[in-house]
Amino acid sequence: MKPADGRVRLPVGIWALGLVSMLMDISSEMIHALLPVYLVGALGASTLAVGFIEGVAEATAAITKVFSGALSDWLGRRKLLAACGYGLAALTKPVFPLAATLGWVVAARFVDRIGKGIRGAPRDALIADLAPPGLRGAAFGLRQSLDTAGAFIGPLLAIGLMAWSGGDVRLVFWVAVVPAFGAFALISMAVHDVPHAVPERPRAPWSRAELARLPAAYWWVVGISAVFTVARFSEAFLVLRAQELGVALMWIPAVLVLMNVVYSLSSYPAGVLADRLHRGTLLALGFALLVAADVALGLVGGVAGLALGVALWGLHMGMTQGLLAAVVADVAPAGLRGTAFGIFNLVGGVALLVASVLAGGLWDAFGSRATFLAGAGFAALALLGLALTRREPALR
Repeated sequence: MKPADGRVRLPVGIWALGLVSMLMDISSEMIHALLPVYLVGALGASTLAVGFIEGVAEATAAITKVFSGALSDWLGRRKLLAACGYGLAALTKPVFPLAATLGWVVAARFVDRIGKGIRGAPRDALIADLAPPGLRGAAFGLRQSLDTAGAFIGPLLAIGLMAWSGGDVRLVFWVAVVPAFGAFALISMAVHDVPHAVPERPRAPWSRAELARLPAAYWWVVGISAVFTVARFSEAFLVLRAQELGVALMWIPAVLVLMNVVYSLSSYPAGVLADRLHRGTLLALGFALLVAADVALGLVGGVAGLALGVALWGLHMGMTQGLLAAVVADVAPAGLRGTAFGIFNLVGGVALLVASVLAGGLWDAFGSRATFLAGAGFAALALLGLALTRREPALR
């Protein structure tokens, strides 16, 4: 990619979308940091059930993204759908502290992920509409960096509230309601659609004729990302690994704090590099980092091994997630960006469901070591596949 013009700046709308993502992630991660332990300890769920719940939740979000993305192409109004998704997610947050049974938690998690699905593809397509072509890597990197900042601020708040309240999980869940509604208010007031960003709105985004407009390079990105996602199961298993190693309940959210600090700090620099360097090389580095993370989590004992594995996990996320989104934005036609992001996230969500259920089953049957070493094996296969197709134009 050619170097971006240093005089070009990222639009205010991208910063606003990043802050919206940050607020919602503060809310979600305050809950998510404690939810796996709460499910197992307080509500009696098995580890396999945790994997199934997380996988179904993320797959639900991915499936919803397909329809919301296509609808945003058809309507040409991406902000409306994104705002609806953030609003729905905010409405589910009070259910977590009120829930008395596993069923209520599962239902809330399910509806929350529907909200995520509704907002995801339209928001990503809106970022692609807003960003200058030479700064798409930086735009997606910035959004991912701010989003992930929320993902470590949330667990930090959870730790502080747990210490202050003597371990009151429900209090943490109640406080998480506030930033969720803040995110909805901000996107409603500060974000706007780009006029004429979609030159020709498709009449039927899911028709064969429209899907045929998505180039081969796009489908290649979807395929390699799916293989990679099978290796990247839910971060809930990092939390459970900490519990297995005897980390005190109050400090378990520190696992997600560490991961997301590294993730946040690396996302924007990785996005900037993606606008200047060979994208295939950066993506290969991200795949290799996941192999190293899984090996550390599976084979290196104690808290030091946990910290090393979690930090490497965060670094691999920072190197790959914004980069893959930028590539999708580059290769998809402007009028089908919502649909393209929807399909991309659907395939990734199904892969994450498979990965999370497989990880939970391996953990219950053979222990945590087998789970992480299997993840390392799948990541190595994805790295091999990337090496065999390194000349793919989409990653230059």
